[in-house]
Amino acid sequence: MFETAFALSLTQFARTLSFPERLQHRPARNAALEPWRLRNTGLDALFYDVRALTAEETFYVSDALASEGLIMIVPPSGGPMLTLCDSVDEYKLRGGRDVHAMAVAGVGGSAIGAAAFARNVADAIGAPVAAVVSGYGLGDIINETMGGSFFFGWLGHMRNDLEVIDDVVGRPRLGAYEDRHKLALKPHPSCLDTDTVETLLADPDFSFTLLAGHSRGNRVLSEALYSIKEEAPKRIRALAPDLKIVTFGGRITMPPDCRDVVDVIGELDWFGEMNSRPQIESDIRVPLAGHSTNTDFAASLQVTRIIKEILARGATAAEPSSPAAVPAPVEAVVTTLPVPAPTDVSEELTEPAAAAPLPEVASTPELAASPEPEAPVAEAEATIPEVVPEEAGVLAAAPVATSAPVETAEVPPPSEILAPSAPIRPAPKKSGIAPRGPSRPKGSGRR
Repeated sequence: MFETAFALSLTQFARTLSFPERLQHRPARNAALEPWRLRNTGLDALFYDVRALTAEETFYVSDALASEGLIMIVPPSGGPMLTLCDSVDEYKLRGGRDVHAMAVAGVGGSAIGAAAFARNVADAIGAPVAAVVSGYGLGDIINETMGGSFFFGWLGHMRNDLEVIDDVVGRPRLGAYEDRHKLALKPHPSCLDTDTVETLLADPDFSFTLLAGHSRGNRVLSEALYSIKEEAPKRIRALAPDLKIVTFGGRITMPPDCRDVVDVIGELDWFGEMNSRPQIESDIRVPLAGHSTNTDFAASLQVTRIIKEILARGATAAEPSSPAAVPAPVEAVVTTLPVPAPTDVSEELTEPAAAAPLPEVASTPELAASPEPEAPVAEAEATIPEVVPEEAGVLAAAPVATSAPVETAEVPPPSEILAPSAPIRPAPKKSGIAPRGPSRPKGSGRR
């Protein structure tokens, strides 16, 4: 509470010191609006986290409290002081190309409220944020008298129609004021803050990925996006896929191309519910929270914490839920297959030869004529030698390793193998395996 009271007192004091200077320019208009502007500054101190601003920043923006269309570059807490930009060109020269988030406040529409709301957003993303001041002019007084402040969701269009009063009387030419002559080409009139937001979003030199609005600022963002949709549909299609919009304290329709919209409202926010579209459901309802975002008060919307949770939830949804959900590469599956032991290969390869009957081997004329096999060396490495009964006194050749050349044993003449004194007996058979013919060389791929 003390920090909020100090920031408000310092702002009002600095505003009083600069009042004589403002009377030199448009004295009648400034004299009529000054009491209302001081009141709106007090409202913004209640609804926005003004204690997040330093004393130097509060004093710095006090002279531009009601400058509609003013652009500010607000860095996170602990960084350099915020920067005021009178026009879009100045904003571009002061580093606007490196800013990718925008915040638009509502309620009082003062510069201190806009800067405080942008500071909360900047602390959430850890990067500077562009803030556009809504301001408070003669048109706002008439709109407020007719109930536009309490029904800005339904009667907000009256503010656009009454904006011409300030253009006729005269006001500071800030933001996108130089483009006000294009109003005659628009199907519906718009306010200077809306034109400034539209100009920033439509400029291809800027790339915004996050838009945050509160209260009346949600309507400013909606009108700016719908204007871009009507005037430059290609730009809105290029901007929408990477754009996230977070609205606080009021639900309003956004263009259909902007699908990533999160509406946040407090359960105790009767003002926001009264100005929201009933057909739009709230994405996040904060328990025991009202319309204020000032963390000095109870039942306030914690803008920094809420935006951090929203961005973290979006990042989690974009990543896989668990490492098991990622399919393993094909190479990893192949390398993890079990390799059979060499003994198993030897038994499998020698099994058909052991089942082959010996008489058929002896009756083959090619084996009797040539003691060495005719297979090539590559195939001979895997050639299975013939199994000779033990009674014949001939030992079977041992399995040959794959890395050394094969040396085949000499085969004695058939007459010695088939001696009359040695009875011929077939090799024992394994159960379940049928006898097979002569063994054939097997390729090296079986190893």
